[in-house]
Amino acid sequence: MDERRLRSPVVETIRVERDGDVLVATIDHPSSPINAVDATLHRELGELFRDLKRESSARAVVLTGAGRAFSAGGDMDWFPSLRSPEAIHHLRREAKQLVWDLLDVEVPVVCGLNGTAAGLAASVALLCDVVVMADDAVIVDPHVKVGLVAGDGGAAIWPLLLGPLAAKRHLMLGEPLTAAEALRLGAVAEVCASDAVGERARSWADRLAAGAPLAVQGTKLAVNAQIKRALLDSFDLSTALEVPCFLSADHAEAVDAFRAKRTPRFEGR
Repeated sequence: MDERRLRSPVVETIRVERDGDVLVATIDHPSSPINAVDATLHRELGELFRDLKRESSARAVVLTGAGRAFSAGGDMDWFPSLRSPEAIHHLRREAKQLVWDLLDVEVPVVCGLNGTAAGLAASVALLCDVVVMADDAVIVDPHVKVGLVAGDGGAAIWPLLLGPLAAKRHLMLGEPLTAAEALRLGAVAEVCASDAVGERARSWADRLAAGAPLAVQGTKLAVNAQIKRALLDSFDLSTALEVPCFLSADHAEAVDAFRAKRTPRFEGR
């Protein structure tokens, strides 16, 4: 297997390996055993999808995580640094480009959910083309639990997959979607033991890679056009509503409560 890094001179959080017709991208944050999203991982996910848009050799991609989580959401130590208009503006632009670039990747992407996918990682997983999920993993968008509007594409993709009522319940309460329920709803293609996720995700990628590339990729782009329409309706609105939340007392309270291991007390300000 040929290991390659992204085009960035230094890549800290994602390994990219080429094996025949399949690329395997593994989130592996050296500073976080749960692959929490900080500024570095956020930026490098964007670089990954930007590079994959230009991929000309692979016929399928596997996106997975190392360790016990795919990515367990935003790093609470990162959030305080986002409490300025300049930082939030940069984050909003980077997140928007990340999501749109993921949808513009023409080769099919199989997500191997080796463990929990939370927040941005949940949106990334659900925006992939096939999802293989560990039986003990969950998909969860906990934005509201930390005093933030559900941005990162969650307000678009959850209703498409679950329907508006179920999506609102999961998003407004930060209620996890279990592997069994995700399979029942068709949000994932297969559920298996966590130690089999890599093998099963690769099997799906091999099947997709064996198909006629022009037909497979064209079909993907046609379906993704519907997802893009949903994003046009909700992404900019959700992020516009999320931005002031980063400056709110409720968000600061959520971060403080997390660090103190207590229940936050929200006041709506």
